[in-house]
Amino acid sequence: MRLKSFDIVPHGTKFDFVGKRHIAVVLSLIANLAVIIWSLPLFHDGLKFGVDFKGGTELEVKFGAAVDPGKVRSAVEAAGFGGASVQTYGPESEHSYLVRVDRISLMSPEDVQRVITAVKAIPDLPLANEPDFKADFGDKIDFQFKEDTALDQAKRSERDAAISKALRAAVESAGVRVAEIRPEQGLAAGTRSYSVVTQGIREKVTEGLNKAFTAEKPDVRRAEYVGASVGRELRNDGFKAIIAAMFLIVLYVGFRFDFRFSPGVIIALVHDAIITLGYFAFSGREFNLTSIAVILTVVGYSVNDTVVVYDRIRENVERYKGKKLADLVNQSINDVLGRTFLTSFATALSLIGLLVLGVGTIFDFAVAMLIGIISGTYSTWFIAAPMTIWLEERAAKAAAAPARASAAPARAAK
Repeated sequence: MRLKSFDIVPHGTKFDFVGKRHIAVVLSLIANLAVIIWSLPLFHDGLKFGVDFKGGTELEVKFGAAVDPGKVRSAVEAAGFGGASVQTYGPESEHSYLVRVDRISLMSPEDVQRVITAVKAIPDLPLANEPDFKADFGDKIDFQFKEDTALDQAKRSERDAAISKALRAAVESAGVRVAEIRPEQGLAAGTRSYSVVTQGIREKVTEGLNKAFTAEKPDVRRAEYVGASVGRELRNDGFKAIIAAMFLIVLYVGFRFDFRFSPGVIIALVHDAIITLGYFAFSGREFNLTSIAVILTVVGYSVNDTVVVYDRIRENVERYKGKKLADLVNQSINDVLGRTFLTSFATALSLIGLLVLGVGTIFDFAVAMLIGIISGTYSTWFIAAPMTIWLEERAAKAAAAPARASAAPARAAK
């Protein structure tokens, strides 16, 4: 049975990829250095980290009618949150936006101290320990009071209501508005905890949007908080995941083929990761957990192409014994050129829907992936395999150097 074939690249193509490796390396070095420099906070703010990585508050706001995102940003900044970002969320017909601000807590240290002083002044309500306030956890202060363990459920409920009322009055007398008071089990025996949640960023943003968009009826559907320390940990873990993935890929290539191939692979993977990072650096789009997922996906995709080429090199080494490595690499890349084109093209086609219909982080994912696919294909041809040749040539010169050095005195003696 004959199967119909479709050749996007004619058979017998003999493009000199190895011969162009010097030009490709120079261009890649320039591009990589440009991305690295632009990603650092030297001439501007560097990478624009999202709430995931730098900490802050993210709110999902839905409007009853279409609004201008620029005016939404202005309203949020007028409410006291400079540098806010507003991004379309979901289909445009839903009129939903993600509003991100850098702050988690509105209370200043002075506000916290006034509240604590006011609560300590409540008569007949001794604190079991010092109140606990952590700015990374939002506008919330935890108070621990001593409690009679002999109280039954009804008496405890009455006492909770009385203490909650006293706490609300004391906190609001200090000039801080209370959103909620949550009675909870104390951390130590014989104590009762009360979490005083003050009106914070969510309420402040809601108030500002209601003033600016009364007719559109803004509705803050959810608010998520990420502390600065948690954000740093997520960011560091994300970069560690990329490094770990590269390390495991290098081990895989080394065991499957030869560790002589591993340096070329790691150089190509680092190249692709940096080029993909360049999208977020130059576009000013947020770099978040989704961005880490993009880079990991690009790294996996890139090594897949490289493994195909290395597999063909291994086959051709056995088939054409005695042939120069440079010629074998060129032939191997040309042998699978059509397959590489079709694989990359098919993967790019799958991103078109996301590029056309995607918004927010989905759109960023699609664009960065497309850049990563192009970079991964390029690095397979001009970086990974050609770099292996360069390393082999250097190793051969280093091995031949002692022999040349020993032969020089012999020639001089003649």
